[in-house]
Amino acid sequence: MKPPKTLRSRFGQVYERVFKTDGDRRRAESVLEERQKRIEKLDIRPLSVEDRRRFQEAWTRDQALFVDDPQGAVAQADRLIGDVMKARGYPVGDFEQRAADISVDHPMVVENYRIAHDIAIRDRRGEVGTEDLRKAMVHYRALFDELLETRAAAAKEGRR
Repeated sequence: MKPPKTLRSRFGQVYERVFKTDGDRRRAESVLEERQKRIEKLDIRPLSVEDRRRFQEAWTRDQALFVDDPQGAVAQADRLIGDVMKARGYPVGDFEQRAADISVDHPMVVENYRIAHDIAIRDRRGEVGTEDLRKAMVHYRALFDELLETRAAAAKEGRR
């Protein structure tokens, strides 16, 4: 069992969220350790150069769509995140499981996913305006970049 400080430093806000939900540090640590074990069993893989380019082009089209159809763009961004996750080998079941799975490899941006998804849900009920939809796109973009590993890929290809 990893020491609590290691889990806390590895998961950051995710650790605090799980602790707040469960109210017990040992239970929170157990939940996070189970997440790690689950992810270790999965075949999570980087995207091919071709897939990365295809998804990046799709994101660019989606951003352009935002000008004329912010609601459609947010819905498309949510679907695109799911498509990228699936291509990388993440299971794409219910939202909570997707967020839990992402939290293992991308703990610094999973909160972006939660915020964006919440805005998308509230949008379906007609409860948000264009500024909220813009924020959702920003949050989706942070996760999208992480899932595409654009910085790591650029470094690997010799670019900055």
